[in-house]
Amino acid sequence: MNTVVRALLAGGLGLTLVGCSVLGEKSDAAPPSGQADVPVRVPAGTDTAPFDQAREMRVPAGWSAGVWARVPNARLLAWTPDRRLLVSRPKIGDVVELTPGAGDAVPRQRTLVGGLNQPHGLAFHGNTLYVAESDQVDSFRYEGGALSERKVVIDGLPDEKSPELGGAYAHALKSVAIGPDGTIYVSVGSTGNVSAADRDASPERATILKAPAGGGTPTVFARGVRNGTGLAIAPDGAVWTAVNNRDNIADPADGKVKRGYVNTHPLEPLAKLTQGRDLGWPYCNPNLDRGWDRDYQMNRNGTELDCSKLPPIEQGLGAHSAPLGLSFAKLPGSYGEGALVGVHGSWNRNPPQAPEVSFFAWRAGALGPQQTLLGGFQDADGRRWGRPVMAVQGPDQALYVSDDLAGAIYRVTGPQEIATSSK
Repeated sequence: MNTVVRALLAGGLGLTLVGCSVLGEKSDAAPPSGQADVPVRVPAGTDTAPFDQAREMRVPAGWSAGVWARVPNARLLAWTPDRRLLVSRPKIGDVVELTPGAGDAVPRQRTLVGGLNQPHGLAFHGNTLYVAESDQVDSFRYEGGALSERKVVIDGLPDEKSPELGGAYAHALKSVAIGPDGTIYVSVGSTGNVSAADRDASPERATILKAPAGGGTPTVFARGVRNGTGLAIAPDGAVWTAVNNRDNIADPADGKVKRGYVNTHPLEPLAKLTQGRDLGWPYCNPNLDRGWDRDYQMNRNGTELDCSKLPPIEQGLGAHSAPLGLSFAKLPGSYGEGALVGVHGSWNRNPPQAPEVSFFAWRAGALGPQQTLLGGFQDADGRRWGRPVMAVQGPDQALYVSDDLAGAIYRVTGPQEIATSSK
């Protein structure tokens, strides 16, 4: 058995062979039992690169996948109350609305709102749409495909335009989630890979902030969250985050940055947040046991933060997975209810971590181990044709997946009842 796999299993991740994305490789061998490589359907008019040649996606056996829409720079997703899919595009500064036709028909596409400052996170609470720009969170009244009553509910968030940062901000994009009681949660990423000053900034960076329903001055909900792009409310109302963790970590055994260690460390947390929780960055790094190691470069002697007092993380993804969108869904068959995570795959690994959509089963208020739900976006030598950002379940029970590399939204359907149950 591969030594990396042995280490992961010994570390308690409990990943199955079907669900293991930690190695970061896609083999050209036959898919694992229970999965199949299927052609990606490409409707007429959507066949520009990378779909100018045949592509395959790895899906659960009996499922199918196709290009539903071409949306350049597509990032995070949210369904409107009247069954339209919204897509954020921070590079363009707008939010696109996709109105479904029948089945796999290409949807009608238009700009819902433009002229925004790197809009990223999208969330609904009733008929109120929340949009996280890089420097503020807005709310809009949504009705029948129209927005009105724009209000800034959180302002003064840091981005590259903040005077004290001098244009240096690596993680300016924000995500937003709304709790059952209307509390607004927003992710504020770190300025860089390692920047201890973020913990003392005002407002504090590398955090999840919260503000009361209707808006107001935000306060720190959780800290030490390097880049919690994945942010969602679980079925029981709890707040969860999927975190992009640090790069080029030194082995605490000898303080050296080594390729073998970097390839497998640190774990990318998938964590349940409570008021005051600390995810340790940049002083403590989650290890393969989901416990904590001192960061050799920042906290060698444990004087900055006592890592032994941090509770273990609930779940994790392989190092350098770069998890982005997080949502909860109820899938068919043995999957059931669970979390969907868009694994973007980052640069700090050789071979690169393979992009995929991961599934974590939801059982009794906890998430089970990582399973690969959708894959096949990267070949054996690390070349990618797609990079999923987020997967959400539609009102028709199909999965809709954004891909900012391919500039596409995929529609993925399970057994026949999924494709027809809500038509």
